[in-house]
Amino acid sequence: MSASIGLFYGSTTGNTESVAELITEHLGQDKVHSIDIAADGIESVSEYEHLILGISTWDFGELQEDWADLWEQLDAVAVAGKSCALFGLGDQIGYSEWFLDAMGLLHERLQSKGAQMVGYWPVEGYNFEASKALTPDHQKFVGLAIDEDCQRSETEERVATWCQQISQEFEL
Repeated sequence: MSASIGLFYGSTTGNTESVAELITEHLGQDKVHSIDIAADGIESVSEYEHLILGISTWDFGELQEDWADLWEQLDAVAVAGKSCALFGLGDQIGYSEWFLDAMGLLHERLQSKGAQMVGYWPVEGYNFEASKALTPDHQKFVGLAIDEDCQRSETEERVATWCQQISQEFEL
């Protein structure tokens, strides 16, 4: 059986790649095909039934460089009707006013193209000032929130819990 989940990520320092590897481990390598967008782009998005996209926020709410380079190409990618979950990395202490903003921008872009967004994650356990990655009621993030700078010890458990959640939401 070929992988039904395409996991697309951009990683500058290796943190997003490490989280992508953890997600693949938890969901099963037989189910997930991991794609580094810097090397392979995003053209193959349409080949997968389910999508997981990983993005980090840089500086003052900016997109990670690989995503920034491919941002306009998202308009040409067919995501309508696809189940799509996001995970984002950010620094809630050093960049508290922009925590996970890039994930919020990606969510907005995909949702506007008709993707069926899943994988929302509670805000409990985080301390930040503002984020574009919040649901309208501000009770959840629009995807899994990871802070490798300030809460690295929480990553493994958060990923494991989130993978169980999206397995159900993807109906795997």
